[in-house]
Amino acid sequence: QVQLVESGGGVVQPGGSLRLSCVASERVLSTDAMAWYRQAPGKERELVARRRGGRDPEYASSVADRFTISRDNAKNMVYLQMTNLRPEDTAVYYCYARTSGSDYWGRGTQVTVSS
Repeated sequence: QVQLVESGGGVVQPGGSLRLSCVASERVLSTDAMAWYRQAPGKERELVARRRGGRDPEYASSVADRFTISRDNAKNMVYLQMTNLRPEDTAVYYCYARTSGSDYWGRGTQVTVSS
């Protein structure tokens, strides 16, 4: 069982920035997928950004020019740098990993964008 723990959420004003971090309890291979999803109240969970293997990162169109996903495989960590945040980015953000044929989720971290 791989445990994922997110951190870095909080309240930020529109136009602000936050950096989310996620650490895995066990090694996640660089060829495995790690990603960030989010779920806003009353909406379904959606993919925000994903990194897997040597492929280019993938982003939701709504965040592609504002968010950056990165990984530190030596530390079993994945990050989400979020800039120019908007009220519609308000959601619980979840870390995800797929390794050894199984899917794992963190418990989520709340991001609130409000003036």
